[in-house]
Amino acid sequence: MKMHDAKRIEIIIEAIMERRLTDILIAAGVTGFSVLPVKGGSGRTGQWSRAGQISRAEGMVAVVCLIKPERLDILLEAIFPVLDRHIGVVNITDAKVLRVEMF
Repeated sequence: MKMHDAKRIEIIIEAIMERRLTDILIAAGVTGFSVLPVKGGSGRTGQWSRAGQISRAEGMVAVVCLIKPERLDILLEAIFPVLDRHIGVVNITDAKVLRVEMF
């Protein structure tokens, strides 16, 4: 079966910024993504957890998408203004996909 190159982008960002980030992804031509809740983690300021948080605004989400490699720079330029002003981590890995027409 033929596999095609792709880039997997995972963005962990404050939950309050989810809509703004996904709107940018859509405007940049990303045809599909997943948003996952982040239960907790550790970073520069130490460990944190969603436990005991009252509002959704206090948490983090992970937004994951797959794109064609040649679209990576365009996407990163589009999302940078959001990431530059808010807590967030971007992870980019090489991936293989079966149905290239989906991306």
